[in-house]
Amino acid sequence: MADAGRNDPMETEFSGGMKACEIFTIGHSNHTMEKFLSLLRQHSIQVVVDSRSHPYSKYVPHFDRELLSSCLESHGIRYVYMGDELGGRPPQAEYYDAEGRVLYYRVAESEMFKAGILRLLDGRRNGRVAVLCAEEDPVHCHRRLLISRVLMESGIAVQHIRSSGMLQPESELSSAEATPQLEMFEASEQDRMYEWKSTQSVLRRDQHEISSRR
Repeated sequence: MADAGRNDPMETEFSGGMKACEIFTIGHSNHTMEKFLSLLRQHSIQVVVDSRSHPYSKYVPHFDRELLSSCLESHGIRYVYMGDELGGRPPQAEYYDAEGRVLYYRVAESEMFKAGILRLLDGRRNGRVAVLCAEEDPVHCHRRLLISRVLMESGIAVQHIRSSGMLQPESELSSAEATPQLEMFEASEQDRMYEWKSTQSVLRRDQHEISSRR
């Protein structure tokens, strides 16, 4: 939420009406703040959209929401928290299977997520946007498996910023993972949709029972 008296950076027109043709993602990992800022500067990122459901870290507390927001703003980079809309760990039990994996197909169908994606796309008018999560490697991160998938389906190019500074296009990742269909009959679209979920359980042991009772 924007501070009182300030325009929401995801709703403010970027100077000159420029529109970015792609969206970036980045994981803070265990980077120092200096390293993180250098990666953002290297790729001219102007807006960081925090997609973490729980924007706090025991091991790298400088990436806690308030500290990160203050630091980025002091370096001329806008910070927007959207973990409620785009987070990979929604609080409602209906978004989990019995093993605690997030049912991304249900999240993607929710009105809150859809509104978040529209706001994210609209935010491209503010400059170069990077979607933030924790994992350095995007392969198993929801910023790729959920957010990037929806963006790609909307015709938006996605580039993952890696710790080395290199850009890893989502299109290349997706192509590398594609394998020939060997079955005589391909899975139905509905079956594929139901398999759209997190690759690992994200719930604590004491939360699994709640999930199974949804």
